[in-house]
Amino acid sequence: MSNHEAHPADLPARLRQNPYPGRGIMLGLTPDGSKSWALYFIMGRSVNSRNRVFIREEDGLRIEPYDPALVSDPSLIVYRPVRTHGRQLIVTNGDQTDTIYNALAAGGSFEAALRTRTFEPDAPNYTPRISGLVDLDTGDYRLSILKAADAAGTACLRCFYEVQARPGIGHFIHTYQGDGNPLPSFAGEPIPVSLPGDLQAYADSVWQSLDADNKVALYAQETDLKTGESHHYLYNRHSAR
Repeated sequence: MSNHEAHPADLPARLRQNPYPGRGIMLGLTPDGSKSWALYFIMGRSVNSRNRVFIREEDGLRIEPYDPALVSDPSLIVYRPVRTHGRQLIVTNGDQTDTIYNALAAGGSFEAALRTRTFEPDAPNYTPRISGLVDLDTGDYRLSILKAADAAGTACLRCFYEVQARPGIGHFIHTYQGDGNPLPSFAGEPIPVSLPGDLQAYADSVWQSLDADNKVALYAQETDLKTGESHHYLYNRHSAR
Protein backbone atom coordinates (compact mmCIF):
# COMPACT_ATOMS: atom_id res chain seq x y z
CA MET A 1 0.00 0.00 0.00
CA SER A 2 1.38 3.39 -0.97
CA ASN A 3 1.78 6.10 1.65
CA HIS A 4 -1.04 8.21 0.27
CA GLU A 5 -3.39 5.20 0.27
CA ALA A 6 -2.54 4.60 3.93
CA HIS A 7 -3.18 8.27 4.77
CA PRO A 8 -6.12 9.62 2.75
CA ALA A 9 -6.05 13.35 2.05
CA ASP A 10 -8.34 16.06 3.36
CA LEU A 11 -9.97 17.20 0.11
CA PRO A 12 -11.07 20.69 1.22
CA ALA A 13 -7.59 21.39 2.62
CA ARG A 14 -6.00 20.18 -0.60
CA LEU A 15 -8.26 22.38 -2.71
CA ARG A 16 -7.44 25.45 -0.64
CA GLN A 17 -3.82 25.02 -1.74
CA ASN A 18 -4.66 24.92 -5.47
CA PRO A 19 -6.17 28.00 -7.15
CA TYR A 20 -7.05 26.12 -10.31
CA PRO A 21 -7.63 22.35 -10.19
CA GLY A 22 -10.06 22.83 -13.11
CA ARG A 23 -12.89 20.30 -13.12
CA GLY A 24 -12.98 17.57 -10.49
CA ILE A 25 -14.72 14.27 -9.75
CA MET A 26 -14.85 12.57 -6.33
CA LEU A 27 -16.48 9.17 -5.79
CA GLY A 28 -16.63 7.20 -2.54
CA LEU A 29 -18.52 5.61 0.35
CA THR A 30 -19.79 6.96 3.66
CA PRO A 31 -18.04 5.72 6.84
CA ASP A 32 -20.83 3.21 7.51
CA GLY A 33 -20.62 1.89 3.96
CA SER A 34 -24.33 2.40 3.31
CA LYS A 35 -24.27 5.33 0.90
CA SER A 36 -22.40 6.19 -2.26
CA TRP A 37 -21.19 9.74 -2.77
CA ALA A 38 -20.49 11.50 -6.06
CA LEU A 39 -19.23 15.05 -6.33
CA TYR A 40 -18.45 17.12 -9.41
CA PHE A 41 -17.30 20.70 -9.74
CA ILE A 42 -16.30 23.06 -12.55
CA MET A 43 -14.09 26.14 -12.56
CA GLY A 44 -13.25 28.76 -15.18
CA ARG A 45 -10.78 31.49 -16.03
CA SER A 46 -12.49 32.98 -19.10
CA VAL A 47 -15.83 34.75 -19.43
CA ASN A 48 -17.06 31.82 -21.55
CA SER A 49 -16.13 29.23 -18.91
CA ARG A 50 -17.51 31.20 -15.99
CA ASN A 51 -20.82 31.86 -17.75
CA ARG A 52 -22.40 28.55 -16.67
CA VAL A 53 -24.89 27.09 -14.21
CA PHE A 54 -25.78 23.54 -13.16
CA ILE A 55 -29.42 22.51 -13.69
CA ARG A 56 -30.74 19.39 -11.96
CA GLU A 57 -32.60 16.88 -14.18
CA GLU A 58 -34.60 13.79 -13.28
CA ASP A 59 -31.81 11.41 -14.32
CA GLY A 60 -28.81 13.63 -13.61
CA LEU A 61 -27.45 17.08 -14.33
CA ARG A 62 -26.98 19.45 -17.24
CA ILE A 63 -24.94 22.60 -17.76
CA GLU A 64 -26.42 25.69 -19.37
CA PRO A 65 -25.06 29.16 -20.13
CA TYR A 66 -26.10 31.70 -17.50
CA ASP A 67 -26.24 34.49 -20.07
CA PRO A 68 -26.66 33.12 -23.64
CA ALA A 69 -25.47 36.45 -25.06
CA LEU A 70 -22.00 35.89 -23.58
CA VAL A 71 -21.43 32.44 -25.13
CA SER A 72 -18.52 32.43 -27.56
CA ASP A 73 -18.13 28.64 -27.98
CA PRO A 74 -20.53 26.15 -26.36
CA SER A 75 -18.76 23.01 -27.62
CA LEU A 76 -16.66 22.26 -24.53
CA ILE A 77 -18.61 24.05 -21.82
CA VAL A 78 -22.22 22.88 -22.31
CA TYR A 79 -22.86 19.18 -21.66
CA ARG A 80 -24.51 16.70 -19.29
CA PRO A 81 -21.95 15.83 -16.60
CA VAL A 82 -24.15 13.38 -14.67
CA ARG A 83 -26.51 10.71 -16.01
CA THR A 84 -28.06 7.56 -14.56
CA HIS A 85 -28.24 4.29 -16.45
CA GLY A 86 -30.17 1.74 -14.42
CA ARG A 87 -28.18 1.23 -11.22
CA GLN A 88 -25.10 2.96 -12.61
CA LEU A 89 -24.16 6.59 -12.18
CA ILE A 90 -22.02 8.30 -14.83
CA VAL A 91 -20.02 11.42 -13.95
CA THR A 92 -17.73 13.16 -16.47
CA ASN A 93 -16.34 16.53 -17.45
CA GLY A 94 -17.66 16.53 -21.03
CA ASP A 95 -19.94 15.06 -23.65
CA GLN A 96 -18.31 11.65 -23.10
CA THR A 97 -21.12 11.24 -20.54
CA ASP A 98 -23.38 10.46 -23.49
CA THR A 99 -20.75 8.24 -25.13
CA ILE A 100 -20.62 6.11 -21.96
CA TYR A 101 -24.40 6.12 -21.53
CA ASN A 102 -25.01 4.98 -25.10
CA ALA A 103 -22.37 2.25 -24.80
CA LEU A 104 -23.91 0.89 -21.58
CA ALA A 105 -27.38 0.99 -23.14
CA ALA A 106 -26.05 -1.11 -26.04
CA GLY A 107 -24.46 -3.66 -23.69
CA GLY A 108 -20.95 -2.20 -23.95
CA SER A 109 -18.52 -1.09 -21.27
CA PHE A 110 -17.18 2.08 -19.68
CA GLU A 111 -13.68 1.33 -20.93
CA ALA A 112 -14.70 0.49 -24.50
CA ALA A 113 -16.72 3.68 -24.72
CA LEU A 114 -13.77 5.83 -23.65
CA ARG A 115 -11.41 4.11 -26.07
CA THR A 116 -13.39 5.89 -28.78
CA ARG A 117 -12.63 9.30 -27.23
CA THR A 118 -9.57 11.42 -26.61
CA PHE A 119 -8.59 14.58 -24.70
CA GLU A 120 -10.28 17.88 -25.49
CA PRO A 121 -9.12 19.70 -28.67
CA ASP A 122 -8.29 22.94 -26.86
CA ALA A 123 -4.62 23.38 -27.76
CA PRO A 124 -2.27 24.17 -26.14
CA ASN A 125 -3.95 22.94 -22.93
CA TYR A 126 -5.37 19.66 -24.30
CA THR A 127 -7.64 19.41 -21.27
CA PRO A 128 -7.96 15.82 -20.04
CA ARG A 129 -11.31 14.08 -20.16
CA ILE A 130 -12.06 12.68 -16.69
CA SER A 131 -14.85 10.17 -16.14
CA GLY A 132 -16.36 8.03 -13.40
CA LEU A 133 -18.87 5.19 -13.21
CA VAL A 134 -20.48 4.05 -9.94
CA ASP A 135 -22.15 0.68 -9.35
CA LEU A 136 -25.07 1.68 -7.13
CA ASP A 137 -25.57 -1.93 -5.98
CA THR A 138 -22.09 -2.35 -4.48
CA GLY A 139 -20.69 1.19 -4.29
CA ASP A 140 -17.63 0.13 -6.32
CA TYR A 141 -16.52 2.59 -8.97
CA ARG A 142 -14.28 3.17 -11.95
CA LEU A 143 -12.35 6.28 -12.88
CA SER A 144 -10.60 7.27 -16.09
CA ILE A 145 -8.45 10.05 -17.47
CA LEU A 146 -7.73 10.60 -21.15
CA LYS A 147 -4.86 13.05 -21.61
CA ALA A 148 -2.29 14.14 -24.14
CA ALA A 149 0.80 11.95 -24.22
CA ASP A 150 2.99 14.89 -25.22
CA ALA A 151 2.97 18.70 -25.41
CA ALA A 152 1.99 18.63 -29.08
CA GLY A 153 -1.09 16.46 -28.52
CA THR A 154 0.04 13.85 -31.04
CA ALA A 155 -1.27 10.88 -29.04
CA CYS A 156 -3.67 10.04 -26.22
CA LEU A 157 -2.76 8.36 -22.94
CA ARG A 158 -5.80 6.49 -21.59
CA CYS A 159 -5.72 5.47 -17.92
CA PHE A 160 -8.40 3.36 -16.20
CA TYR A 161 -8.83 2.61 -12.49
CA GLU A 162 -11.20 0.06 -11.00
CA VAL A 163 -11.81 0.73 -7.31
CA GLN A 164 -13.28 -1.61 -4.72
CA ALA A 165 -15.10 0.85 -2.47
CA ARG A 166 -14.10 1.15 1.18
CA PRO A 167 -16.16 2.82 3.93
CA GLY A 168 -15.08 6.37 4.65
CA ILE A 169 -12.80 6.60 1.60
CA GLY A 170 -13.23 8.34 -1.73
CA HIS A 171 -11.02 8.96 -4.75
CA PHE A 172 -10.55 12.34 -6.40
CA ILE A 173 -9.38 13.13 -9.91
CA HIS A 174 -9.21 16.53 -11.61
CA THR A 175 -8.08 18.07 -14.86
CA TYR A 176 -5.16 20.36 -13.96
CA GLN A 177 -2.25 20.18 -11.54
CA GLY A 178 -2.74 23.92 -11.01
CA ASP A 179 -2.81 27.22 -12.85
CA GLY A 180 -0.44 27.88 -15.74
CA ASN A 181 -0.15 28.68 -19.42
CA PRO A 182 -0.55 26.15 -20.87
CA LEU A 183 -2.42 24.46 -18.06
CA PRO A 184 -0.54 21.40 -16.73
CA SER A 185 -2.60 18.18 -16.89
CA PHE A 186 -3.34 16.13 -13.78
CA ALA A 187 -0.54 13.66 -13.05
CA GLY A 188 -0.51 10.43 -11.06
CA GLU A 189 -3.28 8.19 -9.77
CA PRO A 190 -6.67 9.22 -8.35
CA ILE A 191 -6.12 10.72 -4.91
CA PRO A 192 -7.57 8.85 -1.89
CA VAL A 193 -9.53 11.21 0.36
CA SER A 194 -11.21 10.75 3.73
CA LEU A 195 -14.99 11.12 3.86
CA PRO A 196 -17.16 12.11 6.85
CA GLY A 197 -20.80 11.15 7.31
CA ASP A 198 -22.63 14.36 6.34
CA LEU A 199 -22.66 15.10 2.61
CA GLN A 200 -24.21 18.55 2.88
CA ALA A 201 -21.55 19.73 5.34
CA TYR A 202 -18.84 18.15 3.19
CA ALA A 203 -20.14 19.73 -0.01
CA ASP A 204 -20.34 23.10 1.76
CA SER A 205 -16.71 22.71 2.82
CA VAL A 206 -15.53 21.74 -0.67
CA TRP A 207 -17.41 24.65 -2.25
CA GLN A 208 -15.91 27.12 0.23
CA SER A 209 -12.44 25.68 -0.42
CA LEU A 210 -12.52 26.36 -4.17
CA ASP A 211 -10.88 29.59 -5.31
CA ALA A 212 -13.52 32.35 -5.12
CA ASP A 213 -12.55 33.92 -8.45
CA ASN A 214 -12.42 30.68 -10.42
CA LYS A 215 -15.18 28.46 -9.03
CA VAL A 216 -18.33 28.15 -11.13
CA ALA A 217 -20.56 25.31 -9.87
CA LEU A 218 -20.62 22.16 -7.73
CA TYR A 219 -22.95 19.17 -7.53
CA ALA A 220 -23.05 16.49 -4.83
CA GLN A 221 -25.19 13.35 -4.75
CA GLU A 222 -25.71 10.74 -2.05
CA THR A 223 -27.37 7.42 -2.94
CA ASP A 224 -28.49 4.79 -0.44
CA LEU A 225 -27.16 1.49 -1.79
CA LYS A 226 -30.00 -0.52 -0.24
CA THR A 227 -33.04 1.64 -1.00
CA GLY A 228 -31.80 3.62 -4.00
CA GLU A 229 -33.00 6.85 -2.39
CA SER A 230 -30.83 9.83 -3.26
CA HIS A 231 -30.25 13.38 -2.09
CA HIS A 232 -28.65 16.19 -4.08
CA TYR A 233 -26.92 19.45 -3.29
CA LEU A 234 -26.31 22.13 -5.90
CA TYR A 235 -24.08 25.22 -5.80
CA ASN A 236 -23.89 27.86 -8.52
CA ARG A 237 -21.75 30.98 -8.75
CA HIS A 238 -24.67 32.51 -10.63
CA SER A 239 -28.26 31.91 -9.57
CA ALA A 240 -29.78 29.31 -11.89
CA ARG A 241 -32.60 30.65 -14.02
